[in-house]
Amino acid sequence: MSQTTAPAGGASLSAARRTRELSEATDGRVVDVLVVGLGATGAGAALDAAARGLDVVAVDAHDLAFGTSRWSSKLIHGGLRYLASAQFDVAHESAVERGVLMERTAPHLVRAQPFVLPLTGLVSRGQAALAWAGFRAGDALRLSARTARATLPAPRRLSAVETRHLAPALRSGGLRGGLLSWDGRLTDDARLVTALARTAAARGARVLTRVRALELTGSGARVRDELTGEEGEIRARAVINAAGVWAGGLVDGLRIRPSRGTHLVLRADRIGPLPAGLHIPVPGETNRFVLVLPQDDGRLYVGLTDEPLDGPVPDVPEVPETDIGFLLDVLGSVLDVPVRRDDIVGAFAGLRPLLDTTPTAQPGAAPRTADVSRRHAVLTSPDGVVSVVGGKLTTYRRMAEDAVDAAVGARGLAAGPSPTAALPLVGAAAPSALAALRAPRHLVQRYGTEAPAVHALAARNPGLGEPVVPGHPVTGAELLWALRHEGALDEADLLDRRTRIGLVPQDRAEALGVVRGLVAEALGASG
Repeated sequence: MSQTTAPAGGASLSAARRTRELSEATDGRVVDVLVVGLGATGAGAALDAAARGLDVVAVDAHDLAFGTSRWSSKLIHGGLRYLASAQFDVAHESAVERGVLMERTAPHLVRAQPFVLPLTGLVSRGQAALAWAGFRAGDALRLSARTARATLPAPRRLSAVETRHLAPALRSGGLRGGLLSWDGRLTDDARLVTALARTAAARGARVLTRVRALELTGSGARVRDELTGEEGEIRARAVINAAGVWAGGLVDGLRIRPSRGTHLVLRADRIGPLPAGLHIPVPGETNRFVLVLPQDDGRLYVGLTDEPLDGPVPDVPEVPETDIGFLLDVLGSVLDVPVRRDDIVGAFAGLRPLLDTTPTAQPGAAPRTADVSRRHAVLTSPDGVVSVVGGKLTTYRRMAEDAVDAAVGARGLAAGPSPTAALPLVGAAAPSALAALRAPRHLVQRYGTEAPAVHALAARNPGLGEPVVPGHPVTGAELLWALRHEGALDEADLLDRRTRIGLVPQDRAEALGVVRGLVAEALGASG
């Protein structure tokens, strides 16, 4: 099938495919692996198992990237933070996985992002020297991970003039220069999960959203179709619990300590041109920064916090005013014109699924979540359920590999080693090939080699080429593509995960009428 008309290799996810494959998954057959959770780690585990030739079913109670994987900083970190706390193995693993994404598996979704750390009066010369040593160490991590210099340029010192050129909104008084560093950044974290799920589907995995695991055992799960209310059973030789912050609700004795990370959303014109992102040191902290990250859709993200979550885990975390105030205060410490509360057009918070290793007999002994290790853990319950928790978005692939290794070993499944470090995701290609595609640049950065196919939808129907919301680049063609090929089932899937229109409530409300019409038309045609 032509690349400009539809995906090849069974990578299309749709409502019709979901209905068919859910029926197959619950018809009494026994599959090799059942994965519960379709965030980055769960989708990664589904791909890893399917790529080894195993028969895979992966389910999620909601949608692809419904939880933590859509609320990240959109960064693929090289592990610099972990060097400061002597977690050298975590730092090296992060750098390796960053290189895998940028150079092999997802170069269309991950690219180099420059950051400026402004050296203001709030940053002592000793702190500046420490930060510079850290950036040099981060570059050594890049070298140890064998990531090419062409992929990630070297850090360097900036004069005050150069610093203001890269960040004109900075306050000039007391600015003595800056430090330029580079890291990986995602076009969109939810798009990475979508690409993982579709690549897994192309390898034969049944990827089923709106299917809730009600009860989990080492031999399968009792599930409910959240669209119809019907219940059934999926039988499996191995079960992987990749439910993130909800993992503890599926396996007894698994304690998760969620940490909340909040981001603010601003219109880019509020701060002005920003060729580079910003690293703003948090006063009183030696290794924490607030990040300002320009987006390709005319917005800026400002984040993030690291606060423990008390109480039940919500489906969608709320953003407290204390987090907003903290971020505005740090941002205001370096800007010429401070950002006000009414300049914020949106905000979001994600929950990190950190493993709670605090002894239960020592209440009050828990460290700050900012100090809890980001190492991941793979744990097997007495009845054989393999749970993968902790970690971070950057290392999803390694987490998935370790989880599948554990499941294969525990159940004696016939499978070789993971091939995913060299397995390109849907849409991936070398930068030179991506640059040669005949499609708008913003589509190439979101769809890679599928960009011409998305663009072709608008060519056949010019109305689909118009932005859904004035001033935002997403078009009707992208929404239609998501319904036909990316497993989107309703308006929320389109607005909140396949695109990020919904991060700004005003934009979401404005787009809703157009989106509802497309959903009704697409699902009516498929029915």
